[in-house]
Amino acid sequence: MAPSALWSVSLLTVLFAAAVHSNIVYEDDPLQPVTSDETVSVGGTVTLTCRVAESDNSSLQWSNTAQQTLYFGEKRALRDNRIQLHRSTSTELSITIADVQLSDEGEYTCSIFTMPVRTARATVTVLGVPGKPQISGFEKAVPEGGKVTLTCISTGSKPPARLIWYRGDQELEGRPDVVEPVPDDPTYNVSSELTLEVSRSDDNALITCAVDHPSLAPGDKRSEQALRVLYSPNVEIKPESDLPREGERFYLECLGNGNPEPTSYMWEKKDGELPPLAKADGAFLRFEMLNKSDNGVYLCQADNGIGNSQGEYTLLVQEAADNIADPTAMLTSSGVDHAVIGGVVAVIVFILLCLLIVLGRYLIRHKGTYLTHEAKGSDDAPDADTAIINAEGGHSGAEDKKEYFI
Repeated sequence: MAPSALWSVSLLTVLFAAAVHSNIVYEDDPLQPVTSDETVSVGGTVTLTCRVAESDNSSLQWSNTAQQTLYFGEKRALRDNRIQLHRSTSTELSITIADVQLSDEGEYTCSIFTMPVRTARATVTVLGVPGKPQISGFEKAVPEGGKVTLTCISTGSKPPARLIWYRGDQELEGRPDVVEPVPDDPTYNVSSELTLEVSRSDDNALITCAVDHPSLAPGDKRSEQALRVLYSPNVEIKPESDLPREGERFYLECLGNGNPEPTSYMWEKKDGELPPLAKADGAFLRFEMLNKSDNGVYLCQADNGIGNSQGEYTLLVQEAADNIADPTAMLTSSGVDHAVIGGVVAVIVFILLCLLIVLGRYLIRHKGTYLTHEAKGSDDAPDADTAIINAEGGHSGAEDKKEYFI
């Protein structure tokens, strides 16, 4: 290279360095570059844009945190395939940096080589993405009323992440987060502890540790731990049917809701011994043939090693099915009989009314005829005796009368 060219490059470098260190800013200067700060997560892509209001055909340039030129106009200056030209015009120079690392954080400089050189800076903040949280401290089931302490740890966050505990959808309050810087690394490890006093309602409950960080969307990274709680059983006795009948086979089942499941059962009859035909078979009490003498209160005690509990059932044996009618059938039959009887009575009443009407009309018609014939003999009689004689021989009088008128 000629001495004059070397002198020109050296002068340009000196002027650029002086402009960068002096950070000259010209207000209301159309040739002053304008940039903006950017934030990006590790592994992401950031775009750096430099603009001027007017152009005097001077080239824009981007330099990295070590003041190495990245792009001069459209020309790549640094061999880093992660850095690509996004847009280049007379008033704008934009570049992208892909697969950003924590080492890419810092101040980037945009320059325009006017006289004097004008510069602007853009700070790139790189977020360290926290790792998925890990929950520890729960190795075995906890007896009811006991305490369990869970620890949640998340690594690699920058700035330090915040850890949040949940039971289902309910947020829980754990101890304050412990933040530890990672040696020879700008990231942090964060841990949190949660202590719970458990009850049987906590059995199979999900405890969640979630990470809150600017690089993550809500709920992006979380871990869950299902609790296991040991508790004594709640005992309930379930009958084979709700209507035990005399002479039938029958059984009672002892249901012990506990964790773990009950391993032993003990049956007894309150105020007496078990019937001779009743046989205890683990969780079942079986009756070969029910009898009225089996009536009474039966007790079942279940034990699961954590504790025991007792339930009871009152047995009332009904009479044999062939000795009594089914109440439901009786009610149904009674309803049908009443309906039939009501219909028959209605028909009979209707028929009687019709007969009464016909009979009444018949009597009325015949009564009129009888009076008419009687009247023919009595109307012409001069006295009562003659009227009676005329009534008895009414036909002759009628005939005489008829002949008289002729």
